[in-house]
Amino acid sequence: MDIPKQYTKVRDINITKEELISFETKVKEAYEDAQIMGPIHLSKNNEKQLINLFRYIHQEDWVFSAWRNHYHALLHGVDSNKLFNWIKEGRSMGINNTNPNFYASSIVGGIIPMALGTAAGLKRLNSSRRVWCFIGDMTMETGVFWEAYKYSQNYNLPIQFVVEDNNLSVHTPTDIAWGKRMEIPKNVIYYQYEMSYPHHGTGKWVNF
Repeated sequence: MDIPKQYTKVRDINITKEELISFETKVKEAYEDAQIMGPIHLSKNNEKQLINLFRYIHQEDWVFSAWRNHYHALLHGVDSNKLFNWIKEGRSMGINNTNPNFYASSIVGGIIPMALGTAAGLKRLNSSRRVWCFIGDMTMETGVFWEAYKYSQNYNLPIQFVVEDNNLSVHTPTDIAWGKRMEIPKNVIYYQYEMSYPHHGTGKWVNF
């Protein structure tokens, strides 16, 4: 994963790889114990990349994510106890928080226009803050991403797109689902990783 040269490290990240994994394990166990009344999307195997990347994300920047958002929320500073309680309430795919500014959506591509509009607002306010928009490889293939990306470039908006590629469009390999991959723009942060968990849930049937 290459970080664009215009960025410098702006903060220390105190949460460790082991703590991230432990949090997701805690969520997994709560889900399998029927304590979570809603879908969950768990992360694993991308801790190193995200810990490094969030050193470049200012604590006052705006972070937007999708349904697999727990790591992003924790690394941006969302309180782990508050996050866990929200997940238990069934809000895993729609975490929203101020201080720090963190927003997620379960709709494929749904967060992109919100992130773009926020970046436009920050520019109009002459703010020094930036938007970071995390999407998957499936979402990158959709029209809404390319429209937003083009608009952000044409108007020089303070937004950084990050593509997290697990080569899956839900359960279908992205290469097969779309037939052909679009070329990754050079100013989009991109990395690949392999999933350990299923697309959603834990792989265990849960009766509520």
